[in-house]
Amino acid sequence: MSTTFAVVGIHGYGSQHLSHINELVEAGRAQLVAVADPRGGEGAVNLPPGTPVYPDLDSLLAEVSPDVVTIATPIHTHLPLAVRAMRAGAHVLLEKPTTASMAEFSELVRVSDETGLVVQVGFQSFGSHAFDRIRQIVESGRIGELQGIGGYGLWRRARSYYDRSRWAGQRRLDGVEVVDGAVTNPLAHSVASALRIAGCSRVEDVAEVVVDLFHANDIEADDTSAVRLRTTSGTPIAMGLTLAAEEPEVWPRVLVHGTEGTIDFQYTSDVLTVRTADHEETEEVGRTGLFVNLLDHLQQGTPLLADVRDTGAFMSVLEAVRTAEDPAQIPADCFTQVGEGPDSYRVIDGVDEWCRRVATELATFSELGAPWTR
Repeated sequence: MSTTFAVVGIHGYGSQHLSHINELVEAGRAQLVAVADPRGGEGAVNLPPGTPVYPDLDSLLAEVSPDVVTIATPIHTHLPLAVRAMRAGAHVLLEKPTTASMAEFSELVRVSDETGLVVQVGFQSFGSHAFDRIRQIVESGRIGELQGIGGYGLWRRARSYYDRSRWAGQRRLDGVEVVDGAVTNPLAHSVASALRIAGCSRVEDVAEVVVDLFHANDIEADDTSAVRLRTTSGTPIAMGLTLAAEEPEVWPRVLVHGTEGTIDFQYTSDVLTVRTADHEETEEVGRTGLFVNLLDHLQQGTPLLADVRDTGAFMSVLEAVRTAEDPAQIPADCFTQVGEGPDSYRVIDGVDEWCRRVATELATFSELGAPWTR
């Protein structure tokens, strides 16, 4: 018997959920029984004709009992929607970040434990086969002794990105925590992937988190930040992340530093490059999709790739961002405004190299002396 799915939030990233479910439907493993979105179904991409559309999850659950509810909605709605789905007897596939606070995360785990229903979180990179390969390479001694893990993300977001919704680029909205910034949302995969490589998945695996938060754009949240943390096993991790890059087409990556070499992991394309003093080798590895993995778990008992509990370490970083002082405005003489209107964007002078320095020297922008931190 195929597993039944309902999707909450079908515009924006929810279209990707629909695409994955459509593939499972074609494979005979799933059935899409309903969707919910206050904007209705008109114009939704990948929505099969005839699919029942409801204005919200409550009205959907009043008439339909899906096996799985997938949620691709604003961050601050994740907890109430996921809890509502589980209370109705459904498993959940929840977009990242998991929740908007550590308290909400704890409540989500508690309800999952209480109901016996699973929550898979949408950190797609967790399905990459690179993590097993990286572990094998480190254990083989090819890059020597592990020294630390760094990473950088060089993306660019136009004014339209922040104007697309009221919550975009906000730390709070109408008194509710949102925590939508570079670290916690668009480049969250960088942080989560580095933590996973370090074997740091649960809340208790994180010993220290230091955040260095800035923004060039006229937003409340961060668009350019460094995160430095230490795992309880002692591994240092540092990430340099920006949405105001000079060269935004660079693949974001995580770097595993050893005494004899480095592993370069491009987590969006599942490409690994091992560099040592006398050799460089690149390989492309595969990936298991989170929807397929969730079905394998429900039907065959396969372990979840992104169990909610294994996002606790990432939530420790989000909580550090949430409770930190509001991000500092980057001085106008440190960035350039390009264009006008919704397609305009800001570029921070030299930010690409500063992000790379964070990833290689394992220190924050402030510790390294980046000019906008003065």
